[in-house]
Amino acid sequence: MSAINPHAVAAAKDAAPSASSPAAVAAVTAVLFGGAIFGFFYAWTCSTMWGLDATDPRVAITAMQAMNDSVRNAVFFPAFFLTPAVMGLAAVLCLRERRRRSAVLLFAAAVVYLLGGLVLTMAVIVPMNGSLAAVVVPEDPAEAERIWTGYSQPWQAWNAVRAALSGVALLAATLAVLHLRHRSSAPGSTAEGDAPAATRPAGKAGPAQA
Repeated sequence: MSAINPHAVAAAKDAAPSASSPAAVAAVTAVLFGGAIFGFFYAWTCSTMWGLDATDPRVAITAMQAMNDSVRNAVFFPAFFLTPAVMGLAAVLCLRERRRRSAVLLFAAAVVYLLGGLVLTMAVIVPMNGSLAAVVVPEDPAEAERIWTGYSQPWQAWNAVRAALSGVALLAATLAVLHLRHRSSAPGSTAEGDAPAATRPAGKAGPAQA
């Protein structure tokens, strides 16, 4: 038989991170950042580029040049550039709170987005956008179609890659948050791998005294 040690239960609850702990707040923020940039890439794939493909290629070229120019703004900057930093900070805070599995997931999310979202965009898609920006829109529809098709098809392929990898990063960050919540709600859990310390063997009762 074992008896509940109330002092151990209270200590375990005090040690478990709350939903407002720095690690939890940073992890949720990482999910929000990851979701914002994934949604940005996804929207290009499923609506914007398909719409441009369906219109006059001269209009498509002009519209794409304008959108590529306007996207460099303060609203876009945090989600695009700061997402890996936020995920990395959340990973560090999880390590400090001994939430190792969540830290690994967030670190993986940061690396996946950094390489598959940020670096890929700067190395591949930005040069493509720069080449299109230098184009003078031709009057000839056939020539405009050739230019637009040569840009749109590879651009969409690379955008699908960065959208998919950003989705993987978002999934990893979401799993990290769910694991934080699960571990925080487990009674007697103070860190991953720790066994609950809420029970102790009950001492045997001594002989009755007269």
